[in-house]
Amino acid sequence: MSNPAGDDLQPVQLRVNNHSRAAFPLDDLSKAIIEKLQADGRRSYAGIGKAVGLSEAAVRQRVQRMVDAGVMQIVAVTDPLQLGFARQAMIGIRCTGDTLKMAEKLSAIESVDYVVLTAGSFDAICEVVCEDDDSLLELLNTKIRALPGVISTETLVYLKLVKQQYNWGTR
Repeated sequence: MSNPAGDDLQPVQLRVNNHSRAAFPLDDLSKAIIEKLQADGRRSYAGIGKAVGLSEAAVRQRVQRMVDAGVMQIVAVTDPLQLGFARQAMIGIRCTGDTLKMAEKLSAIESVDYVVLTAGSFDAICEVVCEDDDSLLELLNTKIRALPGVISTETLVYLKLVKQQYNWGTR
C-alpha cells in the first residue's frame, strides 16, 4: 500500500515487549533518517535519501530495520477531540504483586494508550482516551479498578492539551 508521497511506509504499533531490547547501533545516517521522518513522517524514501546521501533502497532498508528493532514507529498522530474522544486522562495506579503483569493487563485495555511502570507514589501510570466522562467512569470502575491487585487509583483529567510533540531528535 503506497501513500500519496510515493513511498510505502506502513503504519506500525509499538507494543510492550516482555524482553529487554538489545542495543541497536545508530550511526549518523540512521539518526539523520530518524530526524527527517520526525519532521515529516510522509517524506519519501527518495527525498530522505537525497538529503542524507543514500539511495532510496538503502533508506528503505534502514527504516525497516529500525522499525523491526523497535527503535521507532511510523504512525499518524491524530487529534482525539476531532475523532470524538472528548476525555483524556492520566491514571496513577498503586498495586500489589508483579507490576509487569499489571502493566500487561493495563496494556490490553483498548482505551489505554500509554503504560509506564514508575518509582514513587504510583506503581504504574497509564494514559487513557475516552469518548466522555461516562466512558471514563466505566473504564475506571469496570476495567482498571477491577483488576486484581489494584489498591487505588488517582485520575488526572486533562482540561486542555497545550503541547504534544514527537520530534525530540536523536541527541
